[in-house]
Amino acid sequence: MYPIFFTEKHSPRWIIFLADVFLSLCSIYLAYLLRFNFDIPQNDSDTLRYAVPFVLFIRAISFYLGKTYSGIIRYTSTKDAEQIFITITIGSAFFALSNIFAYYFLTGKFIIPYSIVIIDYITTILLLTASRVLIKTLYLEHINPTKLKTNVIIFGAGESGIITKRTLDRDAGTKYKVSAYIDDDPKKTGRKLEGVEIHPTSNLENLLKNNDIAHLIISIQNAEIPNKEKIIETCLNYNTTVLNIPPVHKWINGELSFKQIKKIRIEELLGRTPIKLHDEQIKNQIRGKNVLITGAAGSIGTELARQIAEYKPQKLVLFDQSETSLYDMELEFLEIHNMNFIETVIGDIRNKERVENVFKTFKPELVYHAAAYKHVPVMENNPSEAILTNVLGTKILADLSVEYKVQKFVMISTDKAVNPTSVMGASKRIAEIYIQSLSKHTGHTKFITTRFGNVLGSNGSVVPRFEKQIAKGGPVTVTHPEITRYFMTIPEACQLVLEAGMSGNGGEIFIFDMGKSVKIADLAKKMIKLSKLTLGKDIQLVYTGLRPGEKLYEELLNSQENTQPTHHPQIMIAKVKEYDWETISQEVNSLIELFGLQNNESIVKKMKQIVPEFISKNSIYERLDESPVGGI
Repeated sequence: MYPIFFTEKHSPRWIIFLADVFLSLCSIYLAYLLRFNFDIPQNDSDTLRYAVPFVLFIRAISFYLGKTYSGIIRYTSTKDAEQIFITITIGSAFFALSNIFAYYFLTGKFIIPYSIVIIDYITTILLLTASRVLIKTLYLEHINPTKLKTNVIIFGAGESGIITKRTLDRDAGTKYKVSAYIDDDPKKTGRKLEGVEIHPTSNLENLLKNNDIAHLIISIQNAEIPNKEKIIETCLNYNTTVLNIPPVHKWINGELSFKQIKKIRIEELLGRTPIKLHDEQIKNQIRGKNVLITGAAGSIGTELARQIAEYKPQKLVLFDQSETSLYDMELEFLEIHNMNFIETVIGDIRNKERVENVFKTFKPELVYHAAAYKHVPVMENNPSEAILTNVLGTKILADLSVEYKVQKFVMISTDKAVNPTSVMGASKRIAEIYIQSLSKHTGHTKFITTRFGNVLGSNGSVVPRFEKQIAKGGPVTVTHPEITRYFMTIPEACQLVLEAGMSGNGGEIFIFDMGKSVKIADLAKKMIKLSKLTLGKDIQLVYTGLRPGEKLYEELLNSQENTQPTHHPQIMIAKVKEYDWETISQEVNSLIELFGLQNNESIVKKMKQIVPEFISKNSIYERLDESPVGGI
């Protein structure tokens, strides 16, 4: 029969208390034996009669006051060991002081020889801590034998790696066994960390091949992306799940929790070197000012709001027509973060009266314009709505920004505005042209455009769509085997927007370093692998054909544009064609007037006149490109 410590119920505290007292009895006898080489002289043997009861009495009192018996033995931690150390130290210090008192004021002799006090101090600590560790080890082995544990490798043999291992031991020690560390530092190779050997990263494949490794946990906070990708690719080839620990600032009360260790997401594979922001300059621009974000409930708008809120504006106005999403944001900012400078406003950027009321009420000094229709196929079928939101909505905001003397107006644009092949891309290009021309026309408000590619994880992007398709068992649909896109994470995109907005002087179109373009088919295959599914067996990949207005390859600049560098290595300024303000203003007004006719062909024809490089692809409007429509 197993000891009481191995039962499901916790051992009664009095048993632990008595066990500790018994170990103290063993310790004092052992101290005497060790001191006299197991041959105790008669004189010292006589002192045992009063020394032992005295020691046990003091130890019992110190255990009671120190609550050393209150911990659950099977879950003994360093905190318990620390408590034992302090309690035993205080007890032994009392023995030393008692010796001094007895020698000078009572008998003229020590109660217990100092050598015995020292040996007893050491042996008592060892016996109490060792007994707890032994019982914990036996208990864990009893409920989950080593052969049944899941083998884990930790990437990173630094402080974060140690914390990860201890988290597994503490929160899930009965289920997981850390079999090895891997690390890039050659100085660590061959050494052991808490009994676990450290291997070079190059040895990972051998470890996976020769051992049944279920998980690899990436514990390095800022692992280099190429190295990270190589490790993940190797793990995927051996059907090993890759997990990741969150950034330190997301640890609960500064402590990593087992539940925070999650499967790695595709966004983390496509990330890049962390962006270095000029925080102080951005803070100086935003702190204490009234800031308006349009499209605040969207993916970019929401992240912009979170980042801007950290710089403590005077008022942050979140403007969107999505009631539920704005309500959720209000709860997040007010209840969770206690940010009482947030103001949520329901409204439509196409409604001039509503937008003007926002400007009149809150007097924004900075405007971040993220509201837009962005889905290419949908806008291809609804050109009038693309014009109403992406062009008229932007015009209303821009004109009111001038009227109400906004300091800076930052518009979020898209790479689809470059050599547009779709109505959506062309509508965003027209919006770019309008605010760029307006910036030259007005002296006060600085208009800045930021242009970047696809944002991972944003509403309607391929990643959430693939995730849903994989969850349903497929098929995963890709439009074309060769289609490629540039990708950027939402936080990264918003950081660069803030940086560009801070440095812009008006009239610039900033483009971001989007890294290498990614084949969408490769992205889908990698996501299938991350889900531990086999392509062609567990799930199918189907090519559906290019959608109306869709390009095979995205561009960040058109053929007539080039770039110039900025203060930031990941931000460039596009040198683009400039337009006359009076001319473009008339043309945009003429385009907006066509909305009332609801004639798609007339609208698209006018768009092609304003943006001559707008050549339709996979669209019914391709016929309009057969005969020139002029230009401005």
